[in-house]
Amino acid sequence: MEVKIHHTGKTRFRIQARQHVIESDQPVENGGEDEAMTPPEIFLASLGSCAAFYAAQFLSNRKLANHGLEVSVTAEKLLDPVRLGNFVLKVQSPVSLTPDQTLAMERSVHRCLIHQSLLHVPQITIEIMAAQETPANA
Repeated sequence: MEVKIHHTGKTRFRIQARQHVIESDQPVENGGEDEAMTPPEIFLASLGSCAAFYAAQFLSNRKLANHGLEVSVTAEKLLDPVRLGNFVLKVQSPVSLTPDQTLAMERSVHRCLIHQSLLHVPQITIEIMAAQETPANA
């Protein structure tokens, strides 16, 4: 998987994965123009949409209606170090579930790739590559 991010001005970025594009920006109070979601909001959207996919698949696999399924995600901004934490995923099923089905859906949502990535701290390598300068005599 690869996502490329291009700075498009001030605090805006164009994010591209395959042929799909989204943008990010910052709120006015952070020097942005509030034209798109912030990176933390995109992060929450990633977690929530992944959870929603697993919940919808759970319902579909059991021949239960999944149209109208809703997921909301909240998190707190924590300090020292700065990060998001205390995530709450709320899954609103469009159909009634038995207690066993509720537990099974929760287990299914826990399998979400993004959720699992957060539970098992990933290794992140940062490589800085500066633009190559052309020699003056070249």
